[in-house]
Amino acid sequence: MKNGLDIFEKNWPRKLKGLRVGLVVHPASVDRKLEHAGDCFFKSRKLKLTAFFGPQHGIRGETQDNMIEWKGFRDKKTGLPVYSLYSSTRKPAPSMLKDLDVLVIDMQDAGSRYYTFIWTMELCMQACNELGKSVVILDRPNPLGGIITEGTVLDMFFTSFVGRRPLSVRYGMTIAEIGSYLRNEFYSSLDFHVIPMKGWHRRMWFGETGLPWVLPSPNMPTLDTALVYPGMCLLEGTNVSEGRGTTRPFEMFGAPFIDAEALIEKLKSFKLPGVIFRPIYFQPTFQKHADELCRGAQIHVTNRNKFRPFKTGVAIIKTIHDLYPDCFEWKKPPYEYEIEKMPIDILAGTDRLRKDIENGRSLEHMEEWWNEQCREFNKNIRKKYLIY
Repeated sequence: MKNGLDIFEKNWPRKLKGLRVGLVVHPASVDRKLEHAGDCFFKSRKLKLTAFFGPQHGIRGETQDNMIEWKGFRDKKTGLPVYSLYSSTRKPAPSMLKDLDVLVIDMQDAGSRYYTFIWTMELCMQACNELGKSVVILDRPNPLGGIITEGTVLDMFFTSFVGRRPLSVRYGMTIAEIGSYLRNEFYSSLDFHVIPMKGWHRRMWFGETGLPWVLPSPNMPTLDTALVYPGMCLLEGTNVSEGRGTTRPFEMFGAPFIDAEALIEKLKSFKLPGVIFRPIYFQPTFQKHADELCRGAQIHVTNRNKFRPFKTGVAIIKTIHDLYPDCFEWKKPPYEYEIEKMPIDILAGTDRLRKDIENGRSLEHMEEWWNEQCREFNKNIRKKYLIY
């Protein structure tokens, strides 16, 4: 199969030929030969590349940790300006867009609502809509495939940079399908174009595409990481380490106050599908509990089609909350530019999940209501914007 970058030259919109282009990219914006989109566009004769724009972690992964802002600079290779969209502004300012006609977005997504690249895309669409600029999205595979959906649907009261619009946590859409949803529901006057993939079908996992996996961000090293991320990112809203500062972020979790064996014994009682937990001990090198001995577990997915990462993540938080009520804590704001609402609430897109855990509601009860939200979103919104 081929992604949008592989075929953009042959499929570049005729009405946009020869225009000035800005390119929104990150480290995984590569073609199947591992050539970066910046190089591909710089040598293209179909357009004139005038600027780069980078999301969280930069255009080449310059910032390792989460929530680290970075400043714009001039690219040494091309001499073009590089504008930061993860600093005091996350939406392109008019001054950044004044010397271009088209903004091209080419970012590999991770398939989870919290992953901020889709919201950088939306803010780019918003800015271009306001200034009469065109937007082109080069489509890429959802690494988790395009069939399975799971998790809560965002309540607009809980909008933030980890969720700006109604969308289930695991949405089973490509970045261009999400772009089409955003454009048609919120920016209908935007001049919007998609260069779709060729040869991709919805049941494909990333490993079946034949495309190389490149880290889209420093803590998303493998497809295994992306698979657990829809549930394990929820731990960012707690005082439990989600494995940042280890070699297996989001697959490992723990805290100094946890008994690993007792934790796993309790998790077994949920009979979670497609997953086995192994007790582990680790010391994160940065972030939560840095240089402290943490006890917890590593997630080993045994059947990715049956595995439900969001349900698993909620089960882990509920278990730790119930076993260690005097030690477990919800993280307090600020978090991802939100200074009032609880981080767990903006991650979940609702406060219902946190309150259900605090009130001792069963995992089955919680799964029932978030599944209903997911079904409604799929039926009323998602199905209208599927390209493949």
